[in-house]
Amino acid sequence: MEIVLAVGIGALAGSGVWLILRPRTFQVIIGLSLLSYAVNLFIVAMGRLRTGAPVLVAPETGDASQYADPLPHALVLTAIVISFATTALFLVVLLASRGLAGTDHVDGQEPET
Repeated sequence: MEIVLAVGIGALAGSGVWLILRPRTFQVIIGLSLLSYAVNLFIVAMGRLRTGAPVLVAPETGDASQYADPLPHALVLTAIVISFATTALFLVVLLASRGLAGTDHVDGQEPET
């Protein structure tokens, strides 16, 4: 399970970096989204991968090592909300820039062919 998760995080991060380096603004936004998904998966993976473990610790049962850590999940949920807002802001800026400049090239000018 760890190998599949590591390969998935690597594929998302690699695709995100490749798209960020593209010359079109929409591709840059999609690349930022993929990179944020990779970081979120990495944070969840750092909180130990456990299936079927309860999140809440009952005081009478004691052993906290048998429970899932809720902190990475709370951090990722916050990051997801912030990334949605950031992506929406980027899309508005992209549409305004395209309307003003007439192109979606990151430099504002189409390359000469």
